[in-house]
Order: sequence, then C-alpha cells, then structure tokens
Amino acid sequence: MMEESEFWELIDSTREAAEGDPAEQADLLVDRLTELDPDAVTDFACHFESRMDRAYRMDLWGAAWVLLDGASDDAFDSFRSWLVGQGRTVFEGALHEPDDLAELLADFDEETDGEADDLAFAADEAYERLTGLKLPELGLPEGPAEPVGEAIDFEDERVLARRFPKLWALYRED
Repeated sequence: MMEESEFWELIDSTREAAEGDPAEQADLLVDRLTELDPDAVTDFACHFESRMDRAYRMDLWGAAWVLLDGASDDAFDSFRSWLVGQGRTVFEGALHEPDDLAELLADFDEETDGEADDLAFAADEAYERLTGLKLPELGLPEGPAEPVGEAIDFEDERVLARRFPKLWALYRED
C-alpha cells in the first residue's frame, strides 16, 4: 500500500527534476512508476484520482478561470491535474483558500502553466507498460457529478475580482 507521503514524494521529486515542466514531469513520473510493482501504481492512481475529486470545486474553478483567463470543463480538468502536480503544499493551500494561489505559486504563465493532462494518465501508462494491461477500475467512490460549492458567475469580472482579489490583482488587473 502506497502511503500518502510516498505519493507526494513522487509528485515533488518529478516536478523538481522536470523544473516545473508538466509534460516532462509526466514523463518522469511514468518512468518512476514503472520502477514499482503494479499494485503500487494502482495505489498511486487512487491517490491521484481522489485528489482530482477533492479539487472538483467551484471556488477552485473560479481561481482557474482567473489564472487562465477562462477555463472550460476540459481546461479545469487539466488545471486540477496540474494543481496536484504542484505538490502537497500548493494543493492543500489551494483547497483551503483558492485565492491564496497568488502567494503559493512563485509565478504563473497562462501559456505554459495550469495544463497537465499527461499527469492524470501517468499511472495508466505505467501500469500498461508493466503489465501489458489497462489499469483496472480503482474501486473508489463515485466523485461528484458537478463541482462542489456555490455557483460563481465566471463571466462577471466584478464577481471574480471580489471573490479572488489577490489573483485578480496579479493576473487580470491592467
């Protein structure tokens, strides 16, 4: 059974080795996971998926909207993968208060950051390399069908500026 600390160590070490590049981090993560046994890869996938579910929240979607200057459903999925890939401190800090991403991120470039689809599939790829089979169903409880929390009008800049004042000041205020 992979412990939570081992999960975050894999995330942190691959992010640092990739110098923050999400695509490179995903490649390194696949390489590291293929050094483990298939059960550990499945455990990693469970940890990752449970964090994706925890981050399926309206307030985080609002923060992503500000950071990315808009975020579709797919963009928000990718953002959540990227957020997990930023490590425990950033992830948990963003869950506590999404506007704190203004302080938790050293910098953010909407052209290169906030997108990490490949991270979400690292365990799938590693498992397939190890076994020749697709990653089995994880047996996790069904995640939320809709983002958790109070709806936010993403199209209203005043609402976003009030809800995310630190992020708005850094990334949207001209």
